[in-house]
Amino acid sequence: MIKYETINDAGRRLADKIRKGNLCFDGEAIVFIGALGICVRKILPIVKDKHTDPAVVCVDSTGKYVIPVLSGHVGGANGLAREIAKVINAEAIITTQSDNTGLWSLDTIAKRFGWQITKMTNEEMNKVIATFVNKCPTALVCEVDDEGTRYLKSSCPTHVTVYDSYNDYLSDGNSNDKTTGNDKWNKELLILVSPHRYDISRVKHIQYCPQCLNLGIGCQKDAPTGIANEILSNVRNEGYAMESIRTVSTITLKKDEAALKKLQALLPWAELNIYPAETLCQIEVPNPSDKVFEVTGCLGVAEASALAASRNGSLVVEKQKGSVSAGDKTFFYTWALGEDEFACHKPDMNNSLDNGHIEIVGAGPGDPDLISVRGRKFLEQADLILYAGSLVPKELTYCAKAGATVRSSAGMDLEEQFHLMKKFYDEGKLIVRLHTGDPCIYGAIQEQMAYFDEYGMHYHITPGISSFLAAAAELRSQFTIPEKCQTIILTRGEGRTPMPDKEKLHLLAEHQSTMCIFLSASIVDEVMKELLDGGYPPETPVAACYKLTWKEQRIYRGQLKDLSKILKDNNLTLTTMIVVGEAIDNRNGLSKLYDGHFTHLFRKGKE
Repeated sequence: MIKYETINDAGRRLADKIRKGNLCFDGEAIVFIGALGICVRKILPIVKDKHTDPAVVCVDSTGKYVIPVLSGHVGGANGLAREIAKVINAEAIITTQSDNTGLWSLDTIAKRFGWQITKMTNEEMNKVIATFVNKCPTALVCEVDDEGTRYLKSSCPTHVTVYDSYNDYLSDGNSNDKTTGNDKWNKELLILVSPHRYDISRVKHIQYCPQCLNLGIGCQKDAPTGIANEILSNVRNEGYAMESIRTVSTITLKKDEAALKKLQALLPWAELNIYPAETLCQIEVPNPSDKVFEVTGCLGVAEASALAASRNGSLVVEKQKGSVSAGDKTFFYTWALGEDEFACHKPDMNNSLDNGHIEIVGAGPGDPDLISVRGRKFLEQADLILYAGSLVPKELTYCAKAGATVRSSAGMDLEEQFHLMKKFYDEGKLIVRLHTGDPCIYGAIQEQMAYFDEYGMHYHITPGISSFLAAAAELRSQFTIPEKCQTIILTRGEGRTPMPDKEKLHLLAEHQSTMCIFLSASIVDEVMKELLDGGYPPETPVAACYKLTWKEQRIYRGQLKDLSKILKDNNLTLTTMIVVGEAIDNRNGLSKLYDGHFTHLFRKGKE
């Protein structure tokens, strides 16, 4: 909530202008409009501690400058000042050292990426921040691959050395032996992003815990709350940080247990998942129990619920049994720990790992600049790039690192492709399988993934920009028209690959939607006939788009009745997309989104 303090009419007008900017801020803040000195005197009574103080921003009455005064990082005043400056076209005056030196804000980065920080005092945090902003030698250890660690690696200051594991950090000469002459040993600060617990005592450090662990529990009826503390103690003993527990899960039968509620209280950030027996009984568990089956109808509760919550992940701690006594009775419980996929396997692997990784990357429509940033990074790291040579420009592979193997799959069958990838995989290498556009659209990746699944190989998909999106961009057209066309159909004509009966072109044409037709230039006569038979008027706009975004790109517009002639006269065959529909070059039809009389969440419509 933002509270505005003003001292004159000019300030009140400025406050109204800022309010209309719909600032994105979810904390407590005071925006003072007036002289900085008056602002400071007014806020003195509320200044107590930077970890609890509200954000305070001062805006001068003329609207030229916006100054975060209090709680720039923790309270978010720096970000709020920047937002206000954009709304009123002012200059934000940021004075915090980390911002002005381009360094990370170590006290707020956890909130930004949804991480938890292991317990540390305010004094310890201040010492860590001071060491970092003074640019002392720092180690960054990233044991997961997520948005946060990718950001840290891509924006790494020069005084920071990156490691993929804590063991790599330790083995890189980080000992107290100054006689070795290894200048890498002297890391005054360790920044650790990991769900694992380590005995770190000889160096200042901060640990961020990504939310990637999933705790599954089972217990006897009316088990005492003490088992909650015991389970978390066991999690720590297994080498995991309780701050990384993202979910606590169990079966419906146990949803009202006091021990479960205690776990919720101890892990207030964790999501609670209650699964019905029908869901858990379908999950294969490594340690099935007939006794548990008799009571619950499932062969396991702790392992099954942990697996159910782990997003495509696996168990890192199989079922553990324990007991606690209450009065003259002993209560038994079980727990297991699962880990989300992104934490189990880091896609940006290095060659020291025992197993490889396959990243299926969408190359985009052709222009090397239209591959995603993530896709480009994989290409730069890959040990093997296997690209669809008949469809993907070779220029996309020019960013390969020295020594990487680059092969076209154009002359290879499925088995040859798989054996090549498996050879590199078994050597612990990173493989990029580069497909045109987005690999989920006519990408032929399903049969490859079937092989990967059969052999238990780890893989992931990086999406790409599909050629139908490139077609819209190059045609300068919006493929959806308000109140006239709200559907885009992606399909192909029936060539050597049969089409399902319900997806024949003439049936799809009945919808009169924008249609993007892949892989069909060679059968254009049949395509045109089906579209006309389906109800598209002969004058319907069409576009034949050849090699979209490639250097050889050509686009021909016309009407549906001339579609066959357009393609044949211009010798268009492979890599040609056919677009059909009134949306091509359309400039009629207004969206309600920007209608001044339309009210929505961020704006009240005019009467």
